[in-house]
Amino acid sequence: MTDVLIIGSGAAGLSAALNAKENTSNVTLISKTFPTHSQTVQAQGGINAVLYEEDDSVEQHIKDTYLASKEIANKDAISIMCKEAKDTIFWLDKKGVPFNRNDKEQIAQRKFGGTSKIRTCYSSDYTGLKIVHTLYDQCIKNDINIINEHYLLDLIVEDNVCKGAVFLDILSSEVKQINAKTVILATGGYAGIYSNKTTNSYSNSADGVAIALRAGAKLSNMEFVQFHPTTLLNSNILISESARGEGGFLVTEDENRFINELEARDKVARAIYTKNNSNEQVYLDLRHLGLEKINELMPQERKLALEFSGVKLEEQLLPITPSAHYSMGGVLTDKTSQTSIKNLYACGECAQANIHGANRLGGNSLLEIVTFGKIAGISASNKAKEIISSDEEFDIKTKYEEYIDSLLENENCINFYNEKDKLGLELFNKVGLYRDDKNLNEALKTIHQIDDIFNQFGLDDKSRTYNKNLIELLEFKNIVEVSKIVIMCAIQRKESRGSHYRTDYENTSDEYKKASMIKIEEGVYNIYFEDMSC
Repeated sequence: MTDVLIIGSGAAGLSAALNAKENTSNVTLISKTFPTHSQTVQAQGGINAVLYEEDDSVEQHIKDTYLASKEIANKDAISIMCKEAKDTIFWLDKKGVPFNRNDKEQIAQRKFGGTSKIRTCYSSDYTGLKIVHTLYDQCIKNDINIINEHYLLDLIVEDNVCKGAVFLDILSSEVKQINAKTVILATGGYAGIYSNKTTNSYSNSADGVAIALRAGAKLSNMEFVQFHPTTLLNSNILISESARGEGGFLVTEDENRFINELEARDKVARAIYTKNNSNEQVYLDLRHLGLEKINELMPQERKLALEFSGVKLEEQLLPITPSAHYSMGGVLTDKTSQTSIKNLYACGECAQANIHGANRLGGNSLLEIVTFGKIAGISASNKAKEIISSDEEFDIKTKYEEYIDSLLENENCINFYNEKDKLGLELFNKVGLYRDDKNLNEALKTIHQIDDIFNQFGLDDKSRTYNKNLIELLEFKNIVEVSKIVIMCAIQRKESRGSHYRTDYENTSDEYKKASMIKIEEGVYNIYFEDMSC
């Protein structure tokens, strides 16, 4: 039995692991992929913190974050993150993250959209990747037990107490049970449900959020999905906000600028989408920055543009389009990262820690996952010290062994990959940047149709050795469930607020100045609203 079982190996999970280990707990870190494949590596632009208070303050960072949330975040939770930000950056710096430096050899900072001051620390445009590589190295150095390529099937919960989890060994298709005194979910967000219209990796399939819901946890703010304004046309590969933060322009084909590039992401993304819907292509213009500055500050962006779009940023306009990027909702947690299930914690993008509300500021995601990763690791470690070890067997393991056998034996009548692609497009068009009751209900009808035929989805690959076909079917089940929840919550929120924009309810309403909640009660989805602002 492990003291702290951490599921997910991005920056949130790695931060939790290091802090739990430093707090003298036995730690197991388990992941569907490898740490260096995590979604965090795609966070390019930077991480926010007030380091130098001559022209900024922690209070201003708190204010910017709360205003961006459209007043449905929790000020105390935001205060924790912003007040810890400086220590978080210096902790990462001490661990070895190679932050860019200014002429004074201080950690350099750049401006990001929606912020009133320059406070985003960065490592060129590889910030998330450098953080993950550094923390992963530290976990190895500290002899943390890391298990890769194990897929989360379910949480072991009895009487609302989490006692471990059940996994599928991807290499062998063997079902494994891991007992734990405490469990931390760090499985990433759910913007990956927008298949082929998302910046997220293929492995980002909303697993932790869906499984937590089925286990009895409360979810919150699931209707809020952020669309990044600048991704490569046709491939949806992210071009960081740092490109605009360093002075990039958004222009139409006639090279006219049409919006302040550093407005909040929801406004910029909707403006681009509106142009696209009018058959106007939008471009990112970095030519005026010059090759030297681009190579110094945005080497990855230049490489991506050249490799995937055939564009030299110093010479040509780059065609871009919005794509689903980040999920503000997730498993509801308190200030200690505790969920509504005892001994189950959550951190990172799978958690709704009452930080981002209806809209996230660029640079706050990396700050949140590292800061609350630390909080989750210490909280779970402290709780584990109160719990007696047990190697109890649970019926759930046998249940999933039988379930996996049935999937491998099931006849493949309908290709679920086609349904996944159709669903991604349906979500983007009807549950995307613009929403209304008619489109939301049409999308919900599509979900119900998929539910009706789900038993007809089978596998062409019947082997038990590294069966990705099996994993992707399991992932699709979670994608369908989370898609349904996003739509249902979007239908219930009859207003426009932040990333949730309804053309049939264009104004923000005080009635919905609350966080949405969803929980399964007696087999039924219960959706309601709670005031979380103070």
